[in-house]
Amino acid sequence: MIDSLFSEQELLVRQTARRFVDERVIPTIKENFREATFNRDLIPEMGRLGFFGANLEGYGCAGMSQVEYGLMMQEIERGDSGLRSFVSVQGGLVMYPILSYGSDAQKDKWLPRLQSGEALGCFGLTEPNFGSNPAGMLTRAVKHGSEWVINGEKTWITNGSVADVAVVWARTEDGIRGFLVEKGTPGFTTSLIHGKWSMRASVTSSLAFSDCKVPESAMLPGAKGLKGPLGCLSQARYGIGWGVIGAAMDCYETARSYVVMRKQFDDRPLASHQMVQEKLAWMITEITKAQLLALQCGRLKDSGRLEPAHISMLKRNNAAIALECARLSRDLLGANGITDEYPIMRHLCNLETVKTYEGTDHIHALVIGERVTGVAAYR
Repeated sequence: MIDSLFSEQELLVRQTARRFVDERVIPTIKENFREATFNRDLIPEMGRLGFFGANLEGYGCAGMSQVEYGLMMQEIERGDSGLRSFVSVQGGLVMYPILSYGSDAQKDKWLPRLQSGEALGCFGLTEPNFGSNPAGMLTRAVKHGSEWVINGEKTWITNGSVADVAVVWARTEDGIRGFLVEKGTPGFTTSLIHGKWSMRASVTSSLAFSDCKVPESAMLPGAKGLKGPLGCLSQARYGIGWGVIGAAMDCYETARSYVVMRKQFDDRPLASHQMVQEKLAWMITEITKAQLLALQCGRLKDSGRLEPAHISMLKRNNAAIALECARLSRDLLGANGITDEYPIMRHLCNLETVKTYEGTDHIHALVIGERVTGVAAYR
């Protein structure tokens, strides 16, 4: 319905990402999710296709428009939310802060390698006791001569145990600052988070810092205060708002195909029944509305007019309708819907995480509420 609103270039980007997902992700994702393994073989190809930092300029980045980037995220999450999360973190939470807040030396060292996938990154903001309230972070960085000494812990960190560099946010005497901490730095350790029923095809870790010493050159010079990490989160949340549409699309199409083929009651297809059609009608309508919201946010972002409250509306609405599409699709498949022969339970479990991370549904509601009332209700 909305393809006429996209340019030929935008549709080409979507088709390129769609082909990659169909040919390289779909054939293996069921096994990756079942075994809780991350398919690192995909990384070099995603680098060659320009997926990492796709909406950034320079250092080998693809320089896509924000709408092109969004369509790419949509298709990647149609494959799996964990894979889209990996790409989001690499570009929006690691490459973006280095490009926006880093020194020339930091950019030259890391951005070309991150863009190609030769190096991987992670973003350390969330702590065991502080998720929705990053201002309460306990991780500290203290200056000693020409070094910074970091102590603290971060958790729920995508890519944490496979990253070559971590963008770590810590409290200093001068406010919250960002640091680039390289893998293998003494005092810096990572541990995998096991037992996940969601995002099983991606790596989630905890980061620990015990008298971890980094040089003064490890600090991101252009980031001071919470504005730095929150600016990164806006980049990632924008991609999420597009990505979840892909998961919803895959659930809808799986259910639509199933009810057309599956016959019940007088050898009639399930699709011939009114209550079934009502569910399909709701899903395709909400998916279309989500796409229109994402497209408008993309156009605003391309023109430099996208506000944080817009991103909160995008992420909150689209994650919610994607999760409901997954639940309705599971319902239409009956008992078959709970097996991994179909992708629905995988998407459903993943979307429970997406609804929570990078700002919970409630936090985004408060961002929107502050925008329309002028009153902050966070406390």
